[in-house]
Amino acid sequence: MICADELGPVIPRTFPPAPGWSPDGHRIKAELDYSRGPEKTWVYGALRPADGNEITMAASSRNSANYQQFLQLVEDANPAGKIVIVTDNLSSHNSKATREWLEGHPRISHAFIPVGACWLNLQEGWWRLFRKAALAGQSFADPDEIDHATRIATAQLNARAKPWIWGRPAPPTRTLRRRFEYRL
Repeated sequence: MICADELGPVIPRTFPPAPGWSPDGHRIKAELDYSRGPEKTWVYGALRPADGNEITMAASSRNSANYQQFLQLVEDANPAGKIVIVTDNLSSHNSKATREWLEGHPRISHAFIPVGACWLNLQEGWWRLFRKAALAGQSFADPDEIDHATRIATAQLNARAKPWIWGRPAPPTRTLRRRFEYRL
């Protein structure tokens, strides 16, 4: 079983210097630096919950061709056995081109999670760790830097990977330090 999802868009941007004060005593506000141009990057991820290892791939867009390329990476990383991909029902996951690609790769099948239940996909929890390791506090100049940060963070997180278990662990049993006995 593999849990897969996309993260993004991650937009490379350079942050302007800290705002200062104008001559008349007003705070200068920094202009927003937001764009939806060709610089955006999507990060595809696939978590193998049995051992906690992750496969990631940075792509310039979220479409069927990139998703099929990502599925090929997943298939190459799992050479034996059947592969069930748990994912959301994004159009590129269920497009005609993807279904035709899956016919040529009978080992791979999809299990779509219900709409509005993204918490069922364990990949969402891994994205939280990834954002903290690769994206938090960083500024990227171009998509290559995002790809580089993705590869480094994935390697670091895979180095300390543990099996993922869905749910909350049972609370520890509470032991009493003293037992009081009341006598009348």
